[in-house]
Amino acid sequence: MTSTLWLARFPWSLLAIVMLLAALGWIGIARAEDLAATPGRYLPRQLGWSIVALVAFLAMTLPSYRVLGRWSYAAFGLAIVLLVAVYFFPPINGARRWIRLGPVGLQPSEFAKLAFVVALARYLMYRENFRTPRGLVAPFLVALVPLVLILREPDLGTSLVFVPVLFVMLYVAGARLRDLLLVACLGVLVSPLLWTQMSREQRSRVTALFEQAGPDARPTDDTFQLRQGKQMMALGGTFGNWLAGDEAIEAAGIHLPEAQTDFVFSLLGERLGLAGTGGVLLLYSLLIWRCTSVASTTREPFGRLVAAGVAGLIGCQVLINTAMTVGLAPVTGLSLPFVSHGGSGMLAHALALGLLANIAMRPGYEVGREPFRFAAAA
Repeated sequence: MTSTLWLARFPWSLLAIVMLLAALGWIGIARAEDLAATPGRYLPRQLGWSIVALVAFLAMTLPSYRVLGRWSYAAFGLAIVLLVAVYFFPPINGARRWIRLGPVGLQPSEFAKLAFVVALARYLMYRENFRTPRGLVAPFLVALVPLVLILREPDLGTSLVFVPVLFVMLYVAGARLRDLLLVACLGVLVSPLLWTQMSREQRSRVTALFEQAGPDARPTDDTFQLRQGKQMMALGGTFGNWLAGDEAIEAAGIHLPEAQTDFVFSLLGERLGLAGTGGVLLLYSLLIWRCTSVASTTREPFGRLVAAGVAGLIGCQVLINTAMTVGLAPVTGLSLPFVSHGGSGMLAHALALGLLANIAMRPGYEVGREPFRFAAAA
């Protein structure tokens, strides 16, 4: 692809949305530094990772995604190896989620999500056996491997992403809705088994959802983080303390653990208010719409499934993170894409959207059967 054609086809709106989300993340992370009295601890690193992520985003648009797709199974296999490798490194805060390479920490679970999407898209692209209940067994077994490994780290939030993404991709590929609903019902029936495999901390995060107390009540250890996050967001009011020129001195007395990662949405609520958080959700809505539009206009099956998987991946993470921040879902430790602090998450999501941009630039047309739902509806 020539440089002129690349510039003409590049989805600039996609890049603009991502950069706006990253800029909002810098505001929240800077506020986390202020509250923790640790200036320069988080923001410089996030700025550096943002530059690396931008380079990765652009690099992913250069080779055709069809070429990259040939390495789908290899990428998934490497992701599984790295998920196993984390158990050979010392735990950090009681969890084995990182591979330390000197000063740099790699979180394989972030990259495993994208590897799962591309591998599943490669598997489903021309198959039809998943249109029967028996044919759904193999895709669910594929999802079960990284899910169990990540759940044992323990990392409840990331493990929850795989099943919704799997359902989205199966539905787009043409799986019958009644079969997917049957599987969902079976999943509810076996959920007690999942409960037995969860750690004490993971269980407490679920039970804390039903133990939320009023603003004057003393929070328990399990409900402390959620209580603090909601109080921080409430301080922002409609337009936020930052926009109103008020530094909200009373906020300095609120200790919010992991504010720069899991609860950065609460910090944006305090800084930018309800209007600002609404703007964040609007940007994510536009991002997901852009992903689904790429999926609907791409005629090549692998590209269409990858685009649908990326849409499901981003949408699921945004829904879980924002819901847990306001007490509508358990606190799971799942980051907010492009906004939360973290190099692995920033880089993995940049690679995912770079691949989406690659697909948007090469919609493609192939002669042959089109067993996909979008094509059937066209």
